[in-house]
Amino acid sequence: MRDREPARRIEGELVQRGDADYDAVLAGMVWNGRKPERCPELIVRAASERDVPGAIGLARRRGLRIAVRAGGHSWCGSSVRSDGMLIDLSRLRRCDIRTAPATAAVQPAVTGSELAPELAERGFSFPTGHCGSVAVGGYLLGGGLGWNSGALGPACRSVHEIEAVTADGETVRCNKDENPGLLWAARGAGPGFFAVVTRFHLRLHRLPAAIMSTTFVLPLADLHEVTNWAIETARGLQPTVELTLVLATAAPHMTRARPRPKVITVAATAFADSREQAVQALGPLRNCPFADRSLFREADRPTSFNALYKASDDLWPAHHRYAADTLWSDSDLGTLLSRFSDAVERAPSDNSLVLVPVSPASHNEELLRDMAFSVLGSSYVVPYAIWDDAADDDINVRWLRETMSAVEPLGTGHYIAEADLGAVPSRAERSYTARDWRRLQELRGRYDPEGVFHSYLTP
Repeated sequence: MRDREPARRIEGELVQRGDADYDAVLAGMVWNGRKPERCPELIVRAASERDVPGAIGLARRRGLRIAVRAGGHSWCGSSVRSDGMLIDLSRLRRCDIRTAPATAAVQPAVTGSELAPELAERGFSFPTGHCGSVAVGGYLLGGGLGWNSGALGPACRSVHEIEAVTADGETVRCNKDENPGLLWAARGAGPGFFAVVTRFHLRLHRLPAAIMSTTFVLPLADLHEVTNWAIETARGLQPTVELTLVLATAAPHMTRARPRPKVITVAATAFADSREQAVQALGPLRNCPFADRSLFREADRPTSFNALYKASDDLWPAHHRYAADTLWSDSDLGTLLSRFSDAVERAPSDNSLVLVPVSPASHNEELLRDMAFSVLGSSYVVPYAIWDDAADDDINVRWLRETMSAVEPLGTGHYIAEADLGAVPSRAERSYTARDWRRLQELRGRYDPEGVFHSYLTP
């Protein structure tokens, strides 16, 4: 039965467990084709920022703990929790851009593929997520390792203020002068954040005049040599060049061989002030000693944010089933990837892959300060299990977790934004330095002493 009295205060939709449309609405709360077996008692689909205090008041009256969703892109569906309230912010999609100073006020459901072109029209950019359908809410709260982060820093570093609703229903501004602790936590606390952010205020950056890419696709058997070359090459690259390795199955258009071979893709993207500067920045990649072995190669190709998002969509298509995890490590990258290489060879799905950003989270240590987001190693690796059939859920999730167990001894922690929080209880804590974790718990105790908001998902 719907709660009619609070409904007069909330403009948006209230969907209770047992309602005729509940199952369909719940399924839409998670982008992943694999839905969690967790069911909130009540889903509040906010029509505007004004609905958030009312939703929190309703949750408190009913004794429901709160989880929050912006775009539902969490691989493990951490915003969907049983026996509580889910506040869905997906209708909060406003973006207001100012040219002087270069800032934007963005509501949480605006996606990267929506934000980037709006900014570009005015000559600005922002380190949006690599996948264009990711909403800024969860992305920024998780830290935000996105396009050109090596030069601009994690996206959360460019958040200079937030507007949020706290556990007592109060709307507050958080910046360096007001509620600075809450701003610090919003820069990386991820799904354990203990308030509802209704608006992010972003510092914008100059739009690159040219974006260019160079790509080599090589046999996975060459992994050791290619990795060593990529590491050495990365040392000579400018901060505006993003270098990534992908361990995967060759795309159908690359080979007629059956089964399709496993490959390692070396992809570099340069963000520059001119085409000439972009070509120069990619210069070290042209000396690839393995180019003649490549299944595919393309040098100095002009591209755009739209094209980059299209490539991401091809790697992570909608409606597939996903499981993902992350690992920071200080081990030799070649040693680390040799274990992931074995895993890719035996993956039950040809769609599964391992993503390895070779470029650092930021070339500038100053851009890694004043945030909960913790860089926990020199290397960062993300394995993705990707498949189609629900009957294959167990075997693919098992592949991911066995893969992570094999590399865990080489790890120093996890990236909260894509960590498999349901794997083991320590995932969330191991996504932060010990000092940052203690501060997060202290701030939670101050801003949410009654535990109104769900903490991190656990098994």
